[in-house]
Amino acid sequence: MKIAVSSSNGKDVDLHFGKSKTLYIYDFNGETTEFLEKREVEIDEDRRHQGVKIVKLLSDVDVVICVQIGFKSKMRLDKKGIKVYQDEGPINEVLERYVNHYKFMNKPLNI
Repeated sequence: MKIAVSSSNGKDVDLHFGKSKTLYIYDFNGETTEFLEKREVEIDEDRRHQGVKIVKLLSDVDVVICVQIGFKSKMRLDKKGIKVYQDEGPINEVLERYVNHYKFMNKPLNI
């Protein structure tokens, strides 16, 4: 599963989705995460938010992690089947929280 993280510095999840200039892509194999690549957003200075461009740039990811996201961008991602997880802090800690949440939610029930 590919996870896109919105970060201004590559260390912290610290940006609103629509204002992201750089996204850091990680692979999650069900157990661990590994950095894959950095993607740059071509900024249109005439637009306040870059949501439409960013959604197109992330067409191959499964999850987006950002501090905040607007309604329209959230709906565009939902239509593509991309989940949104809102959190902030150091990327490694945020990814660890996401992984723990994912594992908990996908744990088989013993009934």
